[in-house]
Amino acid sequence: MSDVTVAADLEAYLSERVRSTPPSGIRRFFEIAATMDDVISLGIGEPDFVTPQPAVQAGVDALNAGKTSYTANAGRTDLREAIADELATRYGVSYDADDEILTTVGVSEAMQLTMLSVLDPGDEILIPEPCFVSYAPTARFADANVVHVPTSVENNFQVTAETLESYITPDTKALFLGYPNNPTGAVLRRDTLEDIAALVQQHDLLVISDEIYDRLVYGEAHDRGHVCVPSIDGLRERTILLGGFSKGYAMTGWRIGYACAPAPLLRGLYKVHQYMIMSAPTVSQIAAHAAITECQGEVEEMRQAYDERRRVLVDGLNEAGLPTFEPEGAFYCFPDIRSTGLSSEAFVQGLLEEEHVACVPGDAFGPSGAGYVRCSYATGLDDIKEAVVRIQRFAAKHQNS
Repeated sequence: MSDVTVAADLEAYLSERVRSTPPSGIRRFFEIAATMDDVISLGIGEPDFVTPQPAVQAGVDALNAGKTSYTANAGRTDLREAIADELATRYGVSYDADDEILTTVGVSEAMQLTMLSVLDPGDEILIPEPCFVSYAPTARFADANVVHVPTSVENNFQVTAETLESYITPDTKALFLGYPNNPTGAVLRRDTLEDIAALVQQHDLLVISDEIYDRLVYGEAHDRGHVCVPSIDGLRERTILLGGFSKGYAMTGWRIGYACAPAPLLRGLYKVHQYMIMSAPTVSQIAAHAAITECQGEVEEMRQAYDERRRVLVDGLNEAGLPTFEPEGAFYCFPDIRSTGLSSEAFVQGLLEEEHVACVPGDAFGPSGAGYVRCSYATGLDDIKEAVVRIQRFAAKHQNS
């Protein structure tokens, strides 16, 4: 029997869509940081709080009761009804729990389901940037063409209808919105969304809206209230709303999200979800139901703690000579580091090596992020205060060199 020849280049067997997709720009520096002592991480976008106790207890009770089987593909009815009630009460947006809400494995699955369900090869999707690193790859995995639409601090990192219109072509099918924004902390004002709604209707576009940070808004934005995209006139019937429990409820590891859309659209997502996932984790769905029905006080406590940290970090960065846009949502600051003469990557590399503070280069989130870095305030207040001291020392050294 002859020896079997092992392929010399196994990567050649990977699809072009995978080979052409770069690794996440977020993780590399944290793999380095993990090998170092005394590192303060302002990098990973994960709450440092534990899941509220009523949700944890509901999960434990479910396990002890043997609730470890599949649920219906769309998820437990009680959870979908609670999501519908919450959206109606908080934002005035009505969804039918039976055929317009789908429970997913985090917003990540909801996003991939959406891309696969509505985009065909060659379709264009507009994605304002800077933005979360997975938006464009999930669209490319659906063989769509991603068109990045720049935003800037001059417009408070809001995308405008005027800018969007200049990027629309006959192949444009969808617009992706991610607000409150990761990495900038920007929110979209109602008047901006109303202008976008008119443009979307004029060009017959779909809107995909990732609102995972909807509960984490601050200052005047909190006073005004988060503006849910499908609450805008003309957008409910052409929007797929994505949300979840990871950020506001500190449930990242439970992996529970959802998608809401008019029934004809949701049926497409449901079909892909059936074959890809079957159903979201049962115990996590039960915990999420407890979270949404019993843990609103804990959500507000976490929001207030983030707000205090936000002020300390923003003020400290500004004092360091790193002009920092006022973030009104999520839990990120996006300081301008160009006064140091360093690129985003060099700044992050140097800050990690010299001061043991980890953050993320701004251009990991798109070309408009060049000259900025992302700093998360989802970490303890004492660590943030110490990180500010270290950043100020690092910035002063390089601004004066």
